[in-house]
Amino acid sequence: MTDDITVAVAYHSGTGHTARQATAVAEGAQSSPGVTSRLWPVDNLDDELWDGLAAADAIVFGTPTYMGSPSAGFKRFAEATAPVYARLGWKDKVAAGFTNSQTINGDKLNTLVDLAVLAAQHGMHWVNLGLHAGWDSTTGSPDDLNRLGSWLGAMAQSNSDEGPELAPRPSDLATARALGHRVADVAAQLRRGRSARDVAAA
Repeated sequence: MTDDITVAVAYHSGTGHTARQATAVAEGAQSSPGVTSRLWPVDNLDDELWDGLAAADAIVFGTPTYMGSPSAGFKRFAEATAPVYARLGWKDKVAAGFTNSQTINGDKLNTLVDLAVLAAQHGMHWVNLGLHAGWDSTTGSPDDLNRLGSWLGAMAQSNSDEGPELAPRPSDLATARALGHRVADVAAQLRRGRSARDVAAA
């Protein structure tokens, strides 16, 4: 591959906790050889954002879970993707998602389902977390990878009395990095497969 795989992390963060999770996802993607990642806060729905997402091979969506669903800031972005949906501008890109909430459960799965449906509406290829659950036995601990036992995407939890310099905890950030790395690898596999198909068809 002559060109880098590009992974875009499109996220909203209300208090900075989800921004830390987004940074970890980008770090994980960047750790894969031949991959460039970039953070795209979705607060400003400008041409730079839309052009950046259009150019990416993969888009990882991220949002806090507020009241059991994505934040209003992320929903505003999701609804603004309607023109992209109308022309299937993101069709066949790789997609994945992550979320953070104050409580251990917080109905975070509902948020990840929303993100997966958004990706499906755009015709994207959803990538799951691909990890066994941690912290599921007497020998486990909250320091385990995937301690919250998610499969659809990466989950994190941030205590209400801890700022983003302390939360999410390192195991949740490591889980986010694992998701970013997996997305980058899948995007690279997909590109190699397309290249092989094109050579065979020539």
